Order: sequence, then C-alpha cells, then structure tokens
Amino acid sequence: MTTTAATDAGNSGAHPRFAEALDALGLGDLRARVLRFPDATRTAAEAAAAIGCELSEICKSLVFAADGVPVLVLMDGASRVDVELVREQLGARKVTRADADVVRETTGYAIGGVPPFGHRTRTRVLADRGLLAHEVVWAAAGTPHTVFPMAPGDLVGHAGATLVDVRERTT
Repeated sequence: MTTTAATDAGNSGAHPRFAEALDALGLGDLRARVLRFPDATRTAAEAAAAIGCELSEICKSLVFAADGVPVLVLMDGASRVDVELVREQLGARKVTRADADVVRETTGYAIGGVPPFGHRTRTRVLADRGLLAHEVVWAAAGTPHTVFPMAPGDLVGHAGATLVDVRERTT
C-alpha cells in the first residue's frame, strides 16, 4: 500500500470529539496515525484513492433509521448495505437511510466524516462481517479530510458493534 498523505505533526487533524474518544478508550497514540488530506475524502472511493488502498479496506460508517431510531452500520467501502437484512437483524418494521440532520444530531459529525465510534449519543452499531477479511481498515476520523487505520476486530470492539451479515449480495 502506498500512502499519499502525511500525518500532521503534533496535531492529527482528527475532529476534537473523536480525539477525545481516542483518549477515553486509551487509544491516544492512534492520533499520530490519523492522516489528513488537503482534499475531502467524503466517499469510500475518494478515501481509497487518497490512501492508496483497496476500496474494500475502507470502513464506511452509515446511519440508518430503524422504525425512526438511528442505528450505525459499518460496511466495507466496496459493498452496499442491504436494508432488508438490516431490518431483519433489528426486528424493525421499516429501515431507511437517515438524512444529514439526523446523522449530525446522532453522531455529532457530518456525512463523509462519521467515525465508527466517539459519537455524541449512544447508538446501536452493526458491523458487517466482511470487514474482518482485512488486516487493517481505514475509517473517518471525524472530518471528511481525515482517516485512521485500525485492525477490524479492534474497530468492531471499540464501536461496541454486533457482527452481522448485511452486505447486499450481487448475483
């Protein structure tokens, strides 16, 4: 893997709330591994291109509403979430994609910068099992310009996620 950005010396560029979450989890040393890019990496494809990794090594943090209650789904960047499988996992009547206001209100971050943990509110988290296929995945560090690497098992654990199979299957 070739990385095309460097960390900011002394200041990781991570969102302050996310930096606080790292410290609270005993992961303060991870701040030095946060990469900041001059251009936004709002999409998984933009992030993968900037980092120089495979699209599937990006961890997307996506907020849905299950019967009106926000839920975070962690999914690899090359896959799409099957909303019907999320609905079944949660036993919900209806699952829809949350709008930008709900995402910000729930997580404290804007779409394109939502990290897998360190949110404003405690939210149920589902992580697609496909993330575990990688040694390292890259996730947003609270802004559309920042990402951080982490072993997927550790990421799932710190997010308090339940491992599920909610990837859209292609035939």
